[in-house]
Amino acid sequence: MTYRDRIAAALGDGCRFAGLYASGERVRVVLAAPDGSLRLESAAAEDGRIPTIVDLAAAAAWDEREAADLYGMRFDGHEPLRPLVEHDLDLQSWTVPVRGDDAYQVAVGPIHAGVIESGHFRFRVVGDRILHVDARLFYKHRGLERAAEGRSLAEARAYVQRACAACAVTNSVAYAHACEEVLGLRPSAELARVRTILLELERAWSHLNDIAAVCAGAGVAAGNTFFAALTERARRLNERLTGHRFLFDSAQVGGSALVLAASAVASARDELASIAADSKSGWHELLFNASFQDRLPDIGAVTPDDARALGAVGPAARASGVAEDARTHSVRLAYDGFVPVAPRRVAGDVQARLEQRAVELLQTFELLDALLDRPIGAAEAVSGGDGTAIGLGVVESPRGATLCAVEHAGERIERVHLRTGSYANWPVLAHAAAGNLLPDFPLINKSFELCYACADR
Repeated sequence: MTYRDRIAAALGDGCRFAGLYASGERVRVVLAAPDGSLRLESAAAEDGRIPTIVDLAAAAAWDEREAADLYGMRFDGHEPLRPLVEHDLDLQSWTVPVRGDDAYQVAVGPIHAGVIESGHFRFRVVGDRILHVDARLFYKHRGLERAAEGRSLAEARAYVQRACAACAVTNSVAYAHACEEVLGLRPSAELARVRTILLELERAWSHLNDIAAVCAGAGVAAGNTFFAALTERARRLNERLTGHRFLFDSAQVGGSALVLAASAVASARDELASIAADSKSGWHELLFNASFQDRLPDIGAVTPDDARALGAVGPAARASGVAEDARTHSVRLAYDGFVPVAPRRVAGDVQARLEQRAVELLQTFELLDALLDRPIGAAEAVSGGDGTAIGLGVVESPRGATLCAVEHAGERIERVHLRTGSYANWPVLAHAAAGNLLPDFPLINKSFELCYACADR
């Protein structure tokens, strides 16, 4: 079977596209099976050329464009193959042309009024109605994947972790899982528990922050301030437990050095219960704020079919009725019996994405309460069978499934690739904006609340 035939067969069997990257003269495609297992397909490029798969999996568009920019791959049939990471000043080289007497353009960014990272949005508009959005990111591309090459497994973790502060634990755990697969290791029960606690601590502050952001996008200052204060409390708890507000260096390859006595765990449990109670109170106020609730429905809607086709992940996908969550099949973590939650209304709009985070937040507090039932001790990975040349790890971040691939030889990294939930969802955000009013874009953007740094890696 040809490369395209193998991809088509896997997708036909129910697999989901999870990522594509270039490695030397080869292209590798990661596919996620319905049972959560990962399948890796590789194909050699001939003279730097290989057939595209965007007609089979539209979600591969950014991946192919990035491989073209950074590794010189040419994807036959992907036309036009617009630059993604490389920034050409010629507008026509990276935007979709829109023709018509009444169409005009609005440029937003890359420098913004808020204290955020660089990102440029080029809107094609008629009146106040958005026809199309081109998103240009990668303004501060750091080359972290290339910088990690030649490093040891332990050294390279720092490059993956620092890709994004908001996803530091997720990226580190996905990397650790990939490395441990390479080494033939598996987490012990205590290591799985510690990592799960860290992941849910990260999810808690992130979801609180995202609810605050939607309030800001709708102009509800009281809601923004209230949930921002809860976010701060959650980050301060992170610092008390691990020494860092964003949980940096708390997840390692092959083990965990985090040790917390019974008193520290009990104190953390009490603080989380208090934050959970306050978040429920704040959410009740938002539910009964009529002007706020009227602002949310039927804006930035993404249908289930579009969510699947474009590869949406995380709360954005689940709010559209695509009930996929990597925690369901996370055999290396302590999510036994986990079932994704969803609000009663999964319309794929701003309201649904906000409510999705609210219900997930309650689930996160419940998970943490159950996991923090005893002290935390140092833990190590244990032997789990033969190693492999390529390790894969997928972890559910606050924004969706994050993939890390590690290629290893001679005790050194040959290739590391990180594809985060934000990276997967940026094209979905651009799609969600089309057909809406231009003044609604900030609210749509906040309802996804994606990381720029995940693209700038």
